[in-house]
Amino acid sequence: MDFGFNADQEMLRATARKFLENECTSEFVRARMAEDTGFTPEFWNKLAEQGWLGLVYPEQYGGAGLGFVDLTVLMEEMGRAVMPGPFFSTLMAGLVLLEAGSDAQKREWLPKIAEGQARAALAWTEPNARWDAAGVTTTAKATGGGFTLAGSCSCPTRTSPTRS
Repeated sequence: MDFGFNADQEMLRATARKFLENECTSEFVRARMAEDTGFTPEFWNKLAEQGWLGLVYPEQYGGAGLGFVDLTVLMEEMGRAVMPGPFFSTLMAGLVLLEAGSDAQKREWLPKIAEGQARAALAWTEPNARWDAAGVTTTAKATGGGFTLAGSCSCPTRTSPTRS
């Protein structure tokens, strides 16, 4: 039994490695570490152009329809390059939406994520650890074309305000 990657996965690995070596220089990564956002819109758009932001989402929602082994290949290269940005949090939030969202939510948001027009994150619980609506203290304020969230959460991403 062959447990190696197939030819398409090896090509994804080579393409990702070359792209990330060119785009994620030490200077670029260090500069993003010093910023609140941790990425640039230009870089995020390049990830979308590569098809990586929708890699595992179905084609009907603007994704590439690939699997988790393909995602593993890509994320290994992202880790190798210390790629900055909210890739993993956005991917995970999109997967939760794919699993639990309504058809309308999937049609609206998954293509936006795949095209780089939206970023997302998951928040597990607020400091009070309540799961009911009365326990929600985070607020959302309309700003520009989106919202600014303010509050604290126990989550795997930053707890600073996030724009969507």
